[in-house]
Amino acid sequence: MGARPNGRQTLLDTSPERKSLAIHGIDLSYEVRGHGEPLLLLHGFTGAGSDWRYVFDLDALAREFQLIIPDLRGHGGSTNPSGTLTMRQCALDVLALLDQLGIEQPLAIGLSFGGNTLLHLATLRPQRVRRMVIVAATPYYPTQARKLMAAMTEETRSPAEWAEMRGRHVHGDEQIRALWRIGRGFADSYDDMNFTGPLLSTIVAPTLVVNGDHDPLYPPELSLELFRSIPDARLWIVPNAGHGPIFGEHREPFVRTALAFLHEGTRPPAAGGP
Repeated sequence: MGARPNGRQTLLDTSPERKSLAIHGIDLSYEVRGHGEPLLLLHGFTGAGSDWRYVFDLDALAREFQLIIPDLRGHGGSTNPSGTLTMRQCALDVLALLDQLGIEQPLAIGLSFGGNTLLHLATLRPQRVRRMVIVAATPYYPTQARKLMAAMTEETRSPAEWAEMRGRHVHGDEQIRALWRIGRGFADSYDDMNFTGPLLSTIVAPTLVVNGDHDPLYPPELSLELFRSIPDARLWIVPNAGHGPIFGEHREPFVRTALAFLHEGTRPPAAGGP
């Protein structure tokens, strides 16, 4: 899937197409739109693919790239009957989706949970990622993150938080409760996110590591570990920013920097293109 054979753009090319793929015991909901170099966008924990509209003008982005925007298992429109969730399994789900779409080596951006999923994908199958931006990702969970994860109780959520979650996740309140239970369980998980320097050194994709200097979950020191371990990496610590500095006032600088980095790795247009 990509540009039309004659390379011409039409308005239809950028229209979203929502589909579902039965894979690994779940129904994976995903959206494909646009044409050109494939760009995979992976959202954060308790988020959904639709969150990317708060970061990018997706219609404009789809005129530059073919966008692949899944809801990771248990999130948004995707199911998760087992009730268990690891980022390694999410990476395997994404790899299967790419296989289904016939996409060999996309560009990729991942936020937090999505960034951690990209670390798994890029170490499980190093040749399957062309270039990636990981935002608020971590090689492992530090103590401060585990404390915050342990406090993820559904009983303490405000009506506004429930409304926000119901706007993202379409399978009812039990899906939402399951996500918060899973998040709480991350506090006692030591095998899923446990990247060593030697393992990270197997990543071949040029990588932009982004984090806020006041991230309450993953301090900048962990981003520095990623930067030093991934062979072809760049590091951007965003001043006066918390976890996931890509929204609000940080949106425009992030979009500008991330796209400039990704464009360094885009292939030249095919002959006869626009």
